[in-house]
Amino acid sequence: MNGHELTTSSPRQSKNETDANQFVLTFENNRYASELFGQFDQNLKLLEQRLHIDARARGNSVSISGDVVATGQARRALDYLYDRLQKGGSIELSDVDGAIRMAIAADDQLSLPTMERKAKLTMSQISTRKKTIAARTPTQDTYIRALERSELVFGVGPAGTGKTYLAVAYAAQLLERGAVDRIILSRPAVEAGERLGFLPGDMKEKVDPYLRPLYDALYDMMPGDKVERAITAGVIEIAPLAFMRGRTLANAAVILDEAQNTTSMQMKMFLTRLGENGRMIVTGDPSQVDLPRGVKSGLVEALQILKGVEGVSVVRFKDVDVVRHPMVARIVRAYEAQTAVQDESEQMDR
Repeated sequence: MNGHELTTSSPRQSKNETDANQFVLTFENNRYASELFGQFDQNLKLLEQRLHIDARARGNSVSISGDVVATGQARRALDYLYDRLQKGGSIELSDVDGAIRMAIAADDQLSLPTMERKAKLTMSQISTRKKTIAARTPTQDTYIRALERSELVFGVGPAGTGKTYLAVAYAAQLLERGAVDRIILSRPAVEAGERLGFLPGDMKEKVDPYLRPLYDALYDMMPGDKVERAITAGVIEIAPLAFMRGRTLANAAVILDEAQNTTSMQMKMFLTRLGENGRMIVTGDPSQVDLPRGVKSGLVEALQILKGVEGVSVVRFKDVDVVRHPMVARIVRAYEAQTAVQDESEQMDR
């Protein structure tokens, strides 16, 4: 964000700006400035590493110098994070990383609807009483917007991109706001089918281990006691695919996770459960199909069949969208490269 573009009401001021590559940002609130810079200036160090700039804090000011594009991205990221603190939010290192990603996207993807070049940085958010989550990548931003506008959303891509977490968070938001009456969580209980009978315990106990990632997201977005009461009351329901046949899921946010391991019949059955005022979110990674050889993934087939259907949105995540440890993104890229080599070798052998 250009220093001369700051409004008079903004608490940030730019001074001693001799050229476009060097400026000083001053923040009025000392406590917020300290949180913005991070413990031992760790947030500024991340800015330096990611954007290849120099950022030096002194009191409630920070001097930024470097490439003209990179310094502009640093300004937009800091401006967004400071506004977040002013609105009562908090900042973790992952939030700083997300702000940097989105600031870079403001230059790289000018068509992105949430960006204005050289202007204020904004991100789509999901909010409950307990927590507010902001998009950390352009694809996450697109995903949240798709969840808001479409009745059926497919979020597909590698692990660690936030597709399942954001789906559960959005469902929790809908439930808390009264937009839906219940949340229904579903996932293939075993890789190749719904063979649950041999497992001990009731149905919840049988599938709980497979749904743990969904539970984790729920507990992040809602108080634990409310989650437990909602499960007991059936407001949050665990529904394995085998038990959904014949039902109509109205006034519900329905999530199918690990959908790449559904068969074609299971996927069609699941999708046709959508009822009035229902929202359905399907997540999975088409590259991680664990079905028996020769059995086509219901997710892969659905993405082909439903392409262009009104009310259906498909958001595809890539390795660059991984928001876990940076090593995860490198691991994903390495496996994808190996898969590409194997596919090419198989084609040559035919």
